[in-house]
Amino acid sequence: MKKIDFYLDFLSPYAYLAFETLPVALQGLSYQVQYKPVLLGAVLRAHGLRGPAEIPAKRSFIYRQVLWLAHQHGVPMELPAEHPFPPLPLLRLALACGAGPQPNRYVCETVFRHVWRGGADANAPERLQQLAADLAPVREPAGEAVKAQLRANTEAATAAGVFGVPALVVDGRVFWGLDALPMLRAYLEGDAWFATSAWDEAPLRPSALDRQP
Repeated sequence: MKKIDFYLDFLSPYAYLAFETLPVALQGLSYQVQYKPVLLGAVLRAHGLRGPAEIPAKRSFIYRQVLWLAHQHGVPMELPAEHPFPPLPLLRLALACGAGPQPNRYVCETVFRHVWRGGADANAPERLQQLAADLAPVREPAGEAVKAQLRANTEAATAAGVFGVPALVVDGRVFWGLDALPMLRAYLEGDAWFATSAWDEAPLRPSALDRQP
């Protein structure tokens, strides 16, 4: 059985769509998923990247695209009243609900749907209070242990080569984005392509950027 680390931030509509469609995308395969919330902003900064929603023209297209993808996949989705928004309260709440260091699928599903269904403000105080009451965290969301776990997840993601979410890591290989789910399935099925040198050699092409002063 393959073990998959699913790095996510509830801020990301693509992470929501990948989360919702993963069971169908990998139907019939034997695998185990560990869901690992990370702070997307910190992951992006580690690679010198800006968030997609920080670029106005790109943000407009992203909102249209994710609604189309949700329609295409049959996943209910409404954009939250404000986006992007600070995701820390939701990330910490999810981590505080885990019996172990990471939250289970039910917790992640509940938080994702809190954000991406209904079109409300994800960080509205009364909604956060109700979400916490529904999930009944076993640890203090604002406690040092939860904060440390979020930092550890984010650092582990960066160390694994994760540069955005959703990212699914298996056997040290990073599969990034909703559109990488068919590629992930092929790998789990033992597609012979992954035994060739293509995976390792593809990133080794020289770049003109490397010659810039």
